[in-house]
Parts: sequence; C-alpha cells; structure tokens
Amino acid sequence: MVNIKKFQNKLLCICQNNVIFQIIPEIECDWGIHNVIQCPKCEELFSVDKKCPAFQTIEVLLKINPKLFTNNEQSMYLLNSHPQ
Repeated sequence: MVNIKKFQNKLLCICQNNVIFQIIPEIECDWGIHNVIQCPKCEELFSVDKKCPAFQTIEVLLKINPKLFTNNEQSMYLLNSHPQ
C-alpha cells in the first residue's frame, strides 16, 4: 500500500506545473476500486495503487519525480497491475 500522504507535497506533473495533487480515495474502474490522484491544473487522473488502463500510470510521474516511490513501492505497483 502506497502512502498517499506523499502526494500532499508539491510534485511536478506531466503538465509541467508544480502542484499538490488532489487525492480521490475511491474511484471505480472495470476491475475494482482505486486510490487516485488528480492534478488541479490539467485535471489528469493517476492511479497510485496499481497500474490500470483507465487512468494515467504513476510511472510517468516517477520519470519526472524519481524519488516519489521506493523500489519496493514501484515493484508492488507493477505486480498488482490490471490487464492491459
């Protein structure tokens, strides 16, 4: 389980703005319920608990915020992914 409090710090979004992401604790997709964050500027949604084709992947944020997830968190995120 990822500590979603880390998204309450300013992070760089894919829209190139430093933002504090809005946390949406339960949002449903075809495969279940997710913890999701949303950029207040571009309004893009990112699944933070597991990779899901219904939302942007946290991997794009990790490229521009490399210390956001530990190696273990990254592994668990990918391990629990939904089918593509």
